[in-house]
Amino acid sequence: MKKTKSSSYVHKIETSNVYDVATVTPLSKLDRLSKDLGNSVLLKREDLQPIFSFKLRGAYNKLSKLKKKGNTKKVIAASAGNHAQGVAYAAKKLSISAIIIMPVTTPSIKVNSVKYYGAKVILYGDNFDEAFAYAKQLSLKKNIVFIHPYDDEDVISGQGTVGLEILEAHPDKIDTIFIPVGGGGLIAGVGAYVKSINPNIKIIGVEPDDAACLKVALEANKIVPLKEVGLFADGVAVKQIGKLTFSLIREWIDEVVTVSVDEICAAVQDTFEATRTIPEPAGALSLAGLKKLTSKKRWKNKTLVAINSGANINFDRLSHIVERVQLGEKKEALFSVSIPEEKGSFRSFCKTLGKRMISEFNYRADDESKAYIFLACRFNDGTSEKRKLINDLKAKSYSPLDLSDNEIAKLHIKHMVGGRAPKHISEYGELIFRVEFPEKPGALINFLNSLGDKWNITLFHYRNQGAAYGRVLIGFQAKQKEKNQFSISVSYSYIFEATGDLVSECLHGTAFPLFLKTKA
Repeated sequence: MKKTKSSSYVHKIETSNVYDVATVTPLSKLDRLSKDLGNSVLLKREDLQPIFSFKLRGAYNKLSKLKKKGNTKKVIAASAGNHAQGVAYAAKKLSISAIIIMPVTTPSIKVNSVKYYGAKVILYGDNFDEAFAYAKQLSLKKNIVFIHPYDDEDVISGQGTVGLEILEAHPDKIDTIFIPVGGGGLIAGVGAYVKSINPNIKIIGVEPDDAACLKVALEANKIVPLKEVGLFADGVAVKQIGKLTFSLIREWIDEVVTVSVDEICAAVQDTFEATRTIPEPAGALSLAGLKKLTSKKRWKNKTLVAINSGANINFDRLSHIVERVQLGEKKEALFSVSIPEEKGSFRSFCKTLGKRMISEFNYRADDESKAYIFLACRFNDGTSEKRKLINDLKAKSYSPLDLSDNEIAKLHIKHMVGGRAPKHISEYGELIFRVEFPEKPGALINFLNSLGDKWNITLFHYRNQGAAYGRVLIGFQAKQKEKNQFSISVSYSYIFEATGDLVSECLHGTAFPLFLKTKA
C-alpha cells in the first residue's frame, strides 16, 4: 500500500506528547437530541480540557518538542484566543517565556486567561489575520520562535489525538465525524488519523456561512483568501485555510457544510440542555452542522460524532445567542403584516392569530388607511405551524411578509419604535445602508468620523449585543443616483439596503416592505 501524506501522520499522532497536561475527554451521548434526530449523536467534550479547548494538545506537543531540543527560551504566537491559551499554558508548564498577539476584538475571557497563565499579551488588529501578520513580523525582527496555530506538523499531530480518542472510546461503528474548521489544524489531524485507520468513516468539515475558507478553497481547488470573515464564531474567524492543513484535508474530506449564526445559537442551546455547559460559538459549530446535514439528508439510525472544540465564551454574548436560538431551531418566525386602519381591525387580526404563542408584538398606525404590525410567533413544529399561520392570515385577506431570515429585521427593526421621516426628506429621497465594524473602544465615533459632514443622517440605529462587531442601520438624505458617492473607510463592511419610496412608506419603526430589497 502506497504511503500517503495523511497516513504518515498516524505514528506522529500516536506518539504525540500531550497527556502531561491534556485530559482524555469523554465521548458523551446526547440522549434527547439522539431521540429527536433518530440517530445516535455523540459529543467529544474538548470543553473539559484545562483551558476549555482542544488547542492545548497541539500547543503542548509543539513546545515540548522544542524544549527537548533545548534551544528555545521564548516563543511568540498569534491567536483569537484558544491557541493563545494553549501556548501560554504549555509555556508555563515548560518554563518557556511566551508573547501572544491577539486581535483587539478577542473576548475578554480569553485575554484574561492568557494573562493568568503568565504570557505577555499584545492586542493588535481587528481580526486574526492582522494579529498573525504582526506576530510573524515580531518573530523575524526579534528572532523569536513562532508557534503556528495550525500550519505545523507537531501542532496538527497534537490535535489529531482527538481522533485517536474518539476511535478508542467508540470501537463500534461510527458513520460520520463532524469537525469545526478555522485554519484546519483540528480537521487535518483528526481526519488524517481517522481516515488512515478506518476510511469508511466520513469526515465532514463545518464552517460558518460568513467564514467558509475551506469550502471556497475546495471549490476552487486552491487556497483562496476571503475578503471578509464574520466574527461571531471568533475561534474560526480565519480568512484562508492553512497551506499544510489544506494539502492534507483535500486528500480525504468527504464534505463541507456551512451554518448560520442562528443555527450555531441553536446548537449552543442543545449542548447546554444535554451537558449543562455552554460552548463558545466555534465550539457549537460541528453540532450545528450535524443537525443541518442530518435533516437535509434524512439520515436515520446512524452514529454521528460532533466535536465541542471549546467553551471560552464571554458572558455578555449570551444575550445575542438567546435571542437567536428560536429562529435557529425554526421554532420562531418574524412577520410584517398590514391591517386596515379602522375600528375593530386590530381586534379582528388578533382573533385570527388565535391562541398561538406570541413572543413579540409591535403595532403602529401608518396613515388613515392602514397600520403595520411586527409579529414574532413561537411554534413547536416550526415549518408546518408557520405555513398554517401564513395560510390562515391569507384566508382573512392579510398579506404577511415572512422576515424570519432577514438580518435587518432580526438585528434592528424589531428594536426600533419611531415615526416617519419628515416630508421634505421623503420627497427628496433616502438611502439606507447596513454597516458592520469591529467592536472596540472608540469604534462608533471612528465610524461616524469616517462619514464626515457630507451627508444628512436621517436614521441611525446601533446595537451592541456583546458580539465582536457593532451593527448600524443608517439612513441618508440622498437620491438613488447618489448611491455610488457613499464612501466608507475600507475597514468597514456595508450593504446597500433600500431607497426612498420604500423607506418613507414603511420605516416607521416596526414595519416592513423595506425588506423586500434586502440582500443579506
